[in-house]
Amino acid sequence: MTRTDRPDDGTPRFDRRGFLAAAATIAATTAMAPEAFARNFGPGTEPVRYPDPDIIALDKRFKAKLGNTPIQRLHLGTLWAEGPAWNGVGRYLLWSDIPNNEQLRWIEEDGHVSRGFRAPSGNSNGNTFDYRGRQIACEHLNRRVVRYEYDGSVTVLADKNDQGQGFNAPNDAVVHPNDGSIWFTDPGYGQLMNYEGRRADTGSVQPFVKEAVYRIDANSGAVTKVTDAPFKPNGLCFSHDYKKLYVADTGVSHYPDAASRIWQFDLDGEKGTLSNGREFASMTWEGRTGFADGIRCDEDGNVWSSAGWVGDGYDGVHVFAPDGARIAQIRLPEICSNVCFGGTKRNRLFMTASQSLYAVYVETRGAHIT
Repeated sequence: MTRTDRPDDGTPRFDRRGFLAAAATIAATTAMAPEAFARNFGPGTEPVRYPDPDIIALDKRFKAKLGNTPIQRLHLGTLWAEGPAWNGVGRYLLWSDIPNNEQLRWIEEDGHVSRGFRAPSGNSNGNTFDYRGRQIACEHLNRRVVRYEYDGSVTVLADKNDQGQGFNAPNDAVVHPNDGSIWFTDPGYGQLMNYEGRRADTGSVQPFVKEAVYRIDANSGAVTKVTDAPFKPNGLCFSHDYKKLYVADTGVSHYPDAASRIWQFDLDGEKGTLSNGREFASMTWEGRTGFADGIRCDEDGNVWSSAGWVGDGYDGVHVFAPDGARIAQIRLPEICSNVCFGGTKRNRLFMTASQSLYAVYVETRGAHIT
Protein backbone atom coordinates (compact mmCIF):
# COMPACT_ATOMS: atom_id res chain seq x y z
CA MET A 1 0.00 0.00 0.00
CA THR A 2 2.06 2.86 -1.26
CA ARG A 3 1.66 6.13 -3.04
CA THR A 4 3.57 7.73 -5.88
CA ASP A 5 3.34 11.20 -7.38
CA ARG A 6 4.69 12.95 -10.42
CA PRO A 7 6.78 16.06 -9.70
CA ASP A 8 6.91 18.87 -12.20
CA ASP A 9 9.46 17.11 -14.39
CA GLY A 10 7.13 14.12 -14.80
CA THR A 11 9.46 11.67 -13.05
CA PRO A 12 7.71 9.26 -10.62
CA ARG A 13 8.88 9.61 -7.06
CA PHE A 14 8.16 7.95 -3.73
CA ASP A 15 6.43 9.95 -1.02
CA ARG A 16 8.00 8.63 2.18
CA ARG A 17 5.58 10.64 4.32
CA GLY A 18 2.73 8.96 2.54
CA PHE A 19 4.08 5.50 3.17
CA LEU A 20 4.77 6.17 6.84
CA ALA A 21 1.35 7.75 7.33
CA ALA A 22 -0.34 4.74 5.75
CA ALA A 23 1.64 2.46 8.04
CA ALA A 24 0.56 4.53 11.04
CA THR A 25 -3.07 4.26 9.99
CA ILE A 26 -2.81 0.49 9.78
CA ALA A 27 -0.83 0.16 12.99
CA ALA A 28 -3.60 1.97 14.83
CA THR A 29 -5.83 -1.05 14.21
CA THR A 30 -3.36 -3.54 15.70
CA ALA A 31 -1.64 -4.37 18.97
CA MET A 32 2.10 -4.87 18.79
CA ALA A 33 3.53 -8.14 20.02
CA PRO A 34 5.89 -7.65 22.98
CA GLU A 35 8.58 -10.13 22.00
CA ALA A 36 11.51 -9.32 19.72
CA PHE A 37 12.32 -11.29 16.59
CA ALA A 38 15.72 -12.72 17.45
CA ARG A 39 16.61 -14.41 14.18
CA ASN A 40 19.27 -12.85 11.97
CA PHE A 41 18.90 -13.49 8.23
CA GLY A 42 22.09 -11.66 7.25
CA PRO A 43 25.10 -13.25 5.51
CA GLY A 44 27.65 -15.02 7.64
CA THR A 45 25.24 -15.75 10.50
CA GLU A 46 24.92 -19.11 12.20
CA PRO A 47 22.65 -21.55 10.34
CA VAL A 48 19.24 -22.31 11.77
CA ARG A 49 18.82 -25.70 13.44
CA TYR A 50 16.36 -28.03 11.71
CA PRO A 51 13.42 -28.17 11.77
CA ASP A 52 13.02 -24.44 11.22
CA PRO A 53 11.41 -23.04 14.40
CA ASP A 54 9.68 -20.22 12.51
CA ILE A 55 7.50 -22.63 10.51
CA ILE A 56 4.81 -23.44 13.03
CA ALA A 57 2.10 -26.07 12.71
CA LEU A 58 -1.03 -24.92 14.55
CA ASP A 59 -3.15 -27.91 13.53
CA LYS A 60 -2.36 -31.54 12.74
CA ARG A 61 -3.85 -31.02 9.27
CA PHE A 62 -0.76 -29.01 8.29
CA LYS A 63 1.52 -31.49 6.52
CA ALA A 64 3.63 -29.14 4.43
CA LYS A 65 6.55 -28.52 6.79
CA LEU A 66 9.81 -30.14 5.72
CA GLY A 67 12.30 -31.19 8.36
CA ASN A 68 15.42 -30.19 6.45
CA THR A 69 14.79 -26.78 4.90
CA PRO A 70 15.18 -23.25 6.28
CA ILE A 71 13.50 -19.96 5.50
CA GLN A 72 16.03 -18.12 3.33
CA ARG A 73 16.37 -14.45 2.51
CA LEU A 74 17.19 -14.24 -1.19
CA HIS A 75 17.41 -10.48 -1.52
CA LEU A 76 17.51 -7.38 0.68
CA GLY A 77 17.20 -3.79 -0.52
CA THR A 78 13.72 -2.97 -1.78
CA LEU A 79 11.50 -0.24 -0.34
CA TRP A 80 8.22 -2.16 -0.70
CA ALA A 81 8.44 -5.57 -2.36
CA GLU A 82 5.22 -6.84 -3.97
CA GLY A 83 3.68 -8.97 -6.70
CA PRO A 84 5.86 -12.13 -6.94
CA ALA A 85 5.20 -14.28 -10.02
CA TRP A 86 7.01 -17.40 -11.19
CA ASN A 87 8.07 -17.93 -14.81
CA GLY A 88 8.46 -21.66 -15.40
CA VAL A 89 10.13 -21.38 -18.81
CA GLY A 90 12.73 -18.84 -17.74
CA ARG A 91 13.07 -20.38 -14.26
CA TYR A 92 12.94 -17.00 -12.60
CA LEU A 93 10.86 -15.11 -10.08
CA LEU A 94 9.67 -11.65 -11.00
CA TRP A 95 8.54 -9.12 -8.40
CA SER A 96 7.88 -5.38 -8.00
CA ASP A 97 9.47 -2.67 -5.91
CA ILE A 98 6.62 -0.17 -6.12
CA PRO A 99 8.28 2.98 -4.68
CA ASN A 100 11.46 2.46 -6.73
CA ASN A 101 9.34 2.07 -9.88
CA GLU A 102 11.04 -1.12 -11.01
CA GLN A 103 10.62 -4.86 -11.32
CA LEU A 104 13.31 -7.28 -10.19
CA ARG A 105 14.17 -10.83 -11.25
CA TRP A 106 15.64 -13.67 -9.18
CA ILE A 107 17.13 -16.42 -11.37
CA GLU A 108 16.88 -19.99 -10.07
CA GLU A 109 20.03 -21.20 -11.84
CA ASP A 110 22.47 -19.24 -9.70
CA GLY A 111 20.40 -17.03 -7.39
CA HIS A 112 21.34 -13.90 -9.27
CA VAL A 113 19.07 -10.85 -8.84
CA SER A 114 18.63 -8.43 -11.73
CA ARG A 115 17.69 -4.91 -10.67
CA GLY A 116 15.66 -2.90 -13.12
CA PHE A 117 14.31 -5.92 -15.01
CA ARG A 118 11.64 -3.41 -16.01
CA ALA A 119 12.34 0.21 -15.16
CA PRO A 120 10.32 2.29 -15.14
CA SER A 121 7.51 -0.15 -14.40
CA GLY A 122 4.55 2.19 -13.99
CA ASN A 123 4.94 1.61 -10.25
CA SER A 124 3.57 -1.88 -10.82
CA ASN A 125 2.15 -3.89 -7.96
CA GLY A 126 0.74 -7.34 -8.75
CA ASN A 127 2.19 -9.50 -11.53
CA THR A 128 1.25 -12.83 -13.06
CA PHE A 129 1.74 -14.81 -16.28
CA ASP A 130 -0.97 -15.97 -18.62
CA TYR A 131 -1.08 -19.49 -20.06
CA ARG A 132 0.95 -18.40 -23.07
CA GLY A 133 3.77 -17.18 -20.84
CA ARG A 134 3.12 -13.46 -21.24
CA GLN A 135 3.51 -11.21 -18.21
CA ILE A 136 0.48 -9.36 -16.83
CA ALA A 137 1.13 -6.35 -14.58
CA CYS A 138 -1.07 -4.03 -12.51
CA GLU A 139 0.26 -0.48 -12.74
CA HIS A 140 -0.45 1.98 -9.95
CA LEU A 141 0.96 5.01 -11.72
CA ASN A 142 -0.98 4.59 -14.95
CA ARG A 143 -4.05 3.06 -13.27
CA ARG A 144 -4.27 0.16 -15.69
CA VAL A 145 -3.62 -3.54 -16.35
CA VAL A 146 -1.10 -4.32 -19.09
CA ARG A 147 0.41 -7.30 -20.88
CA TYR A 148 4.01 -7.50 -22.10
CA GLU A 149 4.18 -9.12 -25.54
CA TYR A 150 6.87 -11.39 -26.97
CA ASP A 151 8.29 -8.54 -29.07
CA GLY A 152 8.63 -6.26 -26.03
CA SER A 153 5.60 -4.09 -26.78
CA VAL A 154 2.96 -3.33 -24.18
CA THR A 155 -0.75 -4.01 -24.64
CA VAL A 156 -3.19 -2.13 -22.41
CA LEU A 157 -5.76 -4.70 -21.31
CA ALA A 158 -7.87 -2.43 -19.11
CA ASP A 159 -7.75 1.25 -18.19
CA LYS A 160 -11.50 1.87 -17.77
CA ASN A 161 -14.23 -0.10 -16.05
CA ASP A 162 -17.53 -1.24 -17.57
CA GLN A 163 -18.99 2.23 -16.94
CA GLY A 164 -16.22 3.97 -18.86
CA GLN A 165 -14.59 5.28 -15.68
CA GLY A 166 -10.88 5.16 -14.94
CA PHE A 167 -9.69 2.76 -12.25
CA ASN A 168 -8.21 3.74 -8.91
CA ALA A 169 -4.98 1.70 -9.12
CA PRO A 170 -5.24 -1.99 -10.12
CA ASN A 171 -3.54 -4.11 -7.49
CA ASP A 172 -3.36 -7.87 -8.12
CA ALA A 173 -4.34 -10.24 -10.94
CA VAL A 174 -4.89 -13.94 -11.71
CA VAL A 175 -5.63 -15.79 -14.96
CA HIS A 176 -8.26 -18.51 -15.42
CA PRO A 177 -6.89 -21.48 -17.42
CA ASN A 178 -10.12 -22.52 -19.12
CA ASP A 179 -10.98 -19.31 -20.92
CA GLY A 180 -7.89 -17.15 -20.40
CA SER A 181 -9.88 -14.47 -18.57
CA ILE A 182 -7.96 -12.12 -16.29
CA TRP A 183 -9.39 -11.26 -12.88
CA PHE A 184 -8.02 -8.28 -10.95
CA THR A 185 -8.68 -6.08 -7.94
CA ASP A 186 -8.91 -2.29 -7.69
CA PRO A 187 -8.83 -1.41 -3.97
CA GLY A 188 -7.88 2.25 -4.22
CA TYR A 189 -4.33 2.22 -2.87
CA GLY A 190 -1.50 3.57 -4.94
CA GLN A 191 -0.82 6.91 -6.54
CA LEU A 192 -4.29 8.43 -6.23
CA MET A 193 -4.03 9.19 -2.49
CA ASN A 194 -2.33 11.99 -0.62
CA TYR A 195 -0.18 11.41 2.47
CA GLU A 196 -3.22 11.03 4.76
CA GLY A 197 -4.69 8.28 2.60
CA ARG A 198 -7.36 10.65 1.29
CA ARG A 199 -8.02 12.03 -2.15
CA ALA A 200 -6.24 15.30 -2.72
CA ASP A 201 -9.16 16.80 -4.65
CA THR A 202 -12.01 15.96 -2.24
CA GLY A 203 -10.38 14.96 1.05
CA SER A 204 -12.49 11.79 1.04
CA VAL A 205 -11.36 8.26 1.83
CA GLN A 206 -13.54 7.17 -1.08
CA PRO A 207 -11.37 6.71 -4.17
CA PHE A 208 -12.28 7.68 -7.72
CA VAL A 209 -14.65 4.73 -8.21
CA LYS A 210 -16.08 2.13 -5.85
CA GLU A 211 -13.48 -0.49 -4.99
CA ALA A 212 -14.20 -3.72 -6.86
CA VAL A 213 -13.04 -6.94 -8.49
CA TYR A 214 -13.10 -7.09 -12.31
CA ARG A 215 -12.86 -9.68 -15.07
CA ILE A 216 -11.30 -9.12 -18.51
CA ASP A 217 -12.72 -11.39 -21.21
CA ALA A 218 -9.89 -12.99 -23.18
CA ASN A 219 -11.75 -12.89 -26.50
CA SER A 220 -13.58 -9.58 -26.52
CA GLY A 221 -11.45 -7.66 -24.03
CA ALA A 222 -14.64 -6.56 -22.27
CA VAL A 223 -14.18 -5.52 -18.63
CA THR A 224 -16.91 -6.59 -16.21
CA LYS A 225 -17.29 -5.84 -12.51
CA VAL A 226 -17.81 -9.18 -10.76
CA THR A 227 -18.18 -7.94 -7.17
CA ASP A 228 -17.78 -4.85 -5.04
CA ALA A 229 -18.72 -6.56 -1.76
CA PRO A 230 -15.23 -6.33 -0.16
CA PHE A 231 -14.45 -2.85 1.18
CA LYS A 232 -10.98 -2.91 -0.38
CA PRO A 233 -10.35 -6.08 -2.42
CA ASN A 234 -6.61 -6.65 -2.44
CA GLY A 235 -4.99 -10.01 -3.20
CA LEU A 236 -6.98 -12.76 -4.92
CA CYS A 237 -6.61 -16.36 -6.02
CA PHE A 238 -8.64 -19.25 -7.37
CA SER A 239 -9.21 -22.40 -5.36
CA HIS A 240 -7.29 -25.50 -6.43
CA ASP A 241 -10.33 -26.77 -8.37
CA TYR A 242 -11.32 -23.35 -9.76
CA LYS A 243 -14.75 -23.56 -8.13
CA LYS A 244 -14.12 -20.64 -5.76
CA LEU A 245 -12.43 -17.25 -5.75
CA TYR A 246 -10.73 -15.94 -2.62
CA VAL A 247 -10.31 -12.19 -2.10
CA ALA A 248 -8.35 -10.47 0.68
CA ASP A 249 -10.12 -7.42 2.12
CA THR A 250 -7.95 -4.70 3.68
CA GLY A 251 -10.77 -2.18 4.07
CA VAL A 252 -10.09 -1.59 7.77
CA SER A 253 -7.26 0.70 6.67
CA HIS A 254 -9.91 3.31 5.76
CA TYR A 255 -13.41 2.15 6.70
CA PRO A 256 -14.46 1.71 10.36
CA ASP A 257 -17.23 -0.74 9.45
CA ALA A 258 -14.90 -3.08 7.57
CA ALA A 259 -13.51 -6.34 8.94
CA SER A 260 -10.04 -7.69 8.19
CA ARG A 261 -10.86 -10.92 6.40
CA ILE A 262 -10.49 -13.15 3.39
CA TRP A 263 -13.67 -13.56 1.36
CA GLN A 264 -14.79 -16.69 -0.45
CA PHE A 265 -17.06 -16.62 -3.50
CA ASP A 266 -18.58 -19.43 -5.53
CA LEU A 267 -17.29 -19.20 -9.09
CA ASP A 268 -19.26 -20.09 -12.21
CA GLY A 269 -16.47 -20.60 -14.70
CA GLU A 270 -18.80 -20.91 -17.68
CA LYS A 271 -20.54 -17.61 -17.02
CA GLY A 272 -17.59 -15.82 -15.43
CA THR A 273 -19.68 -14.78 -12.41
CA LEU A 274 -19.41 -14.87 -8.63
CA SER A 275 -22.08 -15.63 -6.03
CA ASN A 276 -22.59 -16.36 -2.34
CA GLY A 277 -19.85 -14.09 -0.97
CA ARG A 278 -19.00 -14.89 2.65
CA GLU A 279 -16.14 -14.75 5.12
CA PHE A 280 -13.60 -17.51 4.62
CA ALA A 281 -11.15 -16.52 7.36
CA SER A 282 -10.64 -13.68 9.81
CA MET A 283 -7.27 -12.00 10.19
CA THR A 284 -7.95 -11.42 13.88
CA TRP A 285 -5.91 -13.96 15.79
CA GLU A 286 -5.10 -14.21 19.50
CA GLY A 287 -6.48 -10.73 20.10
CA ARG A 288 -4.48 -9.07 17.32
CA THR A 289 -5.73 -7.92 13.92
CA GLY A 290 -3.52 -7.63 10.87
CA PHE A 291 -3.98 -7.74 7.13
CA ALA A 292 -4.09 -10.47 4.53
CA ASP A 293 -2.70 -9.07 1.30
CA GLY A 294 -1.45 -11.54 -1.31
CA ILE A 295 -2.94 -15.05 -1.28
CA ARG A 296 -2.29 -18.31 -3.13
CA CYS A 297 -3.80 -21.80 -3.01
CA ASP A 298 -1.92 -25.11 -2.88
CA GLU A 299 -2.93 -28.37 -4.56
CA ASP A 300 -4.60 -29.59 -1.36
CA GLY A 301 -6.94 -26.61 -1.22
CA ASN A 302 -5.15 -24.73 1.57
CA VAL A 303 -4.88 -20.96 1.28
CA TRP A 304 -1.49 -19.35 2.00
CA SER A 305 -1.84 -15.68 2.91
CA SER A 306 0.68 -12.96 3.54
CA ALA A 307 0.10 -11.33 6.93
CA GLY A 308 1.35 -8.12 8.44
CA TRP A 309 1.07 -4.75 10.14
CA VAL A 310 0.97 -6.25 13.64
CA GLY A 311 4.53 -7.12 14.65
CA ASP A 312 6.71 -10.02 15.76
CA GLY A 313 4.87 -13.26 16.27
CA TYR A 314 2.16 -12.37 13.74
CA ASP A 315 3.76 -10.99 10.59
CA GLY A 316 4.71 -13.46 7.89
CA VAL A 317 2.43 -16.05 6.30
CA HIS A 318 -0.73 -17.65 7.69
CA VAL A 319 -2.03 -20.90 6.21
CA PHE A 320 -5.74 -21.77 6.20
CA ALA A 321 -7.38 -25.14 5.61
CA PRO A 322 -10.24 -25.36 3.09
CA ASP A 323 -12.73 -24.84 5.93
CA GLY A 324 -11.05 -21.54 6.91
CA ALA A 325 -9.26 -22.81 10.03
CA ARG A 326 -5.79 -21.35 10.60
CA ILE A 327 -3.46 -24.37 10.55
CA ALA A 328 0.07 -22.95 10.24
CA GLN A 329 2.23 -19.87 10.40
CA ILE A 330 5.56 -18.81 8.91
CA ARG A 331 7.11 -16.05 11.00
CA LEU A 332 9.13 -13.32 9.27
CA PRO A 333 10.87 -10.25 10.75
CA GLU A 334 9.05 -7.96 8.29
CA ILE A 335 5.56 -7.22 7.02
CA CYS A 336 4.79 -9.80 4.35
CA SER A 337 2.99 -8.34 1.35
CA ASN A 338 2.52 -11.25 -1.04
CA VAL A 339 3.31 -14.89 -1.81
CA CYS A 340 3.52 -17.29 -4.73
CA PHE A 341 4.62 -20.85 -5.39
CA GLY A 342 7.45 -21.47 -7.80
CA GLY A 343 10.65 -23.32 -8.44
CA THR A 344 11.15 -26.22 -10.85
CA LYS A 345 8.70 -28.43 -8.93
CA ARG A 346 6.43 -25.54 -7.85
CA ASN A 347 7.13 -26.57 -4.26
CA ARG A 348 8.93 -23.44 -3.12
CA LEU A 349 7.03 -20.63 -1.44
CA PHE A 350 8.33 -17.16 -2.32
CA MET A 351 7.45 -14.31 0.02
CA THR A 352 7.84 -10.58 -0.66
CA ALA A 353 8.21 -8.76 2.63
CA SER A 354 8.83 -5.04 2.78
CA GLN A 355 12.57 -4.77 2.06
CA SER A 356 13.25 -8.41 1.26
CA LEU A 357 12.49 -11.52 -0.76
CA TYR A 358 12.26 -14.79 1.20
CA ALA A 359 11.72 -18.41 0.15
CA VAL A 360 11.16 -21.81 1.76
CA TYR A 361 10.63 -25.29 0.35
CA VAL A 362 7.35 -26.92 1.40
CA GLU A 363 5.82 -30.40 1.22
CA THR A 364 3.10 -29.33 -1.22
CA ARG A 365 2.82 -27.59 -4.56
CA GLY A 366 1.10 -24.50 -5.79
CA ALA A 367 -2.28 -25.24 -7.36
CA HIS A 368 -1.63 -22.92 -10.31
CA ILE A 369 1.24 -21.94 -12.55
CA THR A 370 1.90 -18.64 -10.73
